[in-house]
Amino acid sequence: MPTFQYEALDDGGKPQKGTITAATSDEAIARIRSQGYFPTSVREQKVKKSKGGGSGKAGKKKGGGISINIGGVSTKHLTTFTRQLSTLQDAGLPILRSLQILEQQQKPGLLKDTLDGVHEEVASGATLSDAMNKYPKAFDKLYTKMIAAGEVGGVLDLILQRLAEFMEKAAKLKRRIVGALIYPAMVIGVAAVIVLGIMILIVPQFESIFDDFDAEMPKMTVFMIGMSKWLGGRQYDGQLPGILWVLMSPIGIFFLFKMIRKSNAGKATTDWIMLKLPVAGKLTAKATIAKFTRTLGTLITAGVPILDAITITAETTGNHVFETALKKVHESVRQGESFAEPLRLAKVTDTIVVNMIDVGEETGDLDKMLLKIADNYDEEVDVAVSSLVSLLEPIMIVVLGLIVGTIVVSLFLPLVALMQSVM
Repeated sequence: MPTFQYEALDDGGKPQKGTITAATSDEAIARIRSQGYFPTSVREQKVKKSKGGGSGKAGKKKGGGISINIGGVSTKHLTTFTRQLSTLQDAGLPILRSLQILEQQQKPGLLKDTLDGVHEEVASGATLSDAMNKYPKAFDKLYTKMIAAGEVGGVLDLILQRLAEFMEKAAKLKRRIVGALIYPAMVIGVAAVIVLGIMILIVPQFESIFDDFDAEMPKMTVFMIGMSKWLGGRQYDGQLPGILWVLMSPIGIFFLFKMIRKSNAGKATTDWIMLKLPVAGKLTAKATIAKFTRTLGTLITAGVPILDAITITAETTGNHVFETALKKVHESVRQGESFAEPLRLAKVTDTIVVNMIDVGEETGDLDKMLLKIADNYDEEVDVAVSSLVSLLEPIMIVVLGLIVGTIVVSLFLPLVALMQSVM
């Protein structure tokens, strides 16, 4: 006979939960009511199977289908879930009922499977943070630490609200950067297609004309025809077209970059180079400062201990240079010393950032000061992105003009020489 897990309210309105054995869910509800309880949630207890680490599920669902999950939960879906859970908790619903409602609303996928697993863990007596901690593909360390702080302080609804706001602002900053770079990327892509089309389709037509006249061609024209043959695979039999190398090179560079960053030395080197690039380096630094100050400020506001907050922030900052600086800050704070001084010595932030953090330490409003820094740098990132796009536009026009102009001049120089010889 199956066992059912239930949540109910007693005569005084106090939440109760437990298990009961019955043939059907209707019979289980009847038995719960016979005990003087008003059931709010009744579901059949599932037999747990080994999940291989608990970071995801792949198997049969209630509807009989197969759910196979790859990757993680998108920030958009997780933010929406967090906002909805905050609303339900603020309305006073029990956490199990809230999870059940939100799980039923989800489309089949990783988040739905994860919420089902979290519901089971909480129903078995685990805390919400411990249950979420078993699903790192959906809930990272920052998320679970804030949930744990909300549970300890009895302000889970408020923490969820702050967490949703944090994710929304972080996502907004990312959208600004990505959205601003879409236009230059499209222009570069279209320009590359046009240039490759000219080299592969147009230049060979001129090559046949030059061969008919059997005239000596300028070195620039010889180079351009040779490049056209290489791109089209016409230099010799069995040659792999050069255009394939051109198209595959971005993918190769991407994977090479990923391999280099797998080692600590490679990650440290690439992150340092990114911060030293002209224009883009300042944008990267400002975006990283905005991210780490907002993360740290949100964690401290949520009640997470300062040392744990610094550790989580260092792990999620996304830049090895800043991560190293924050680890030095952690060591300084652990020894009872200043937060701002190690950051000043690391020279990874502007002086104004260090000074504002210093003031926040002295006044006891470090969390508010960090969030204020984050807001200021969000605006600075927006300005920096606009400046970068404004700078890229004329550069792209000049570069494209030089490339097309070089091709045109290379093709018409021999024609001018032929016309002069005829005259």
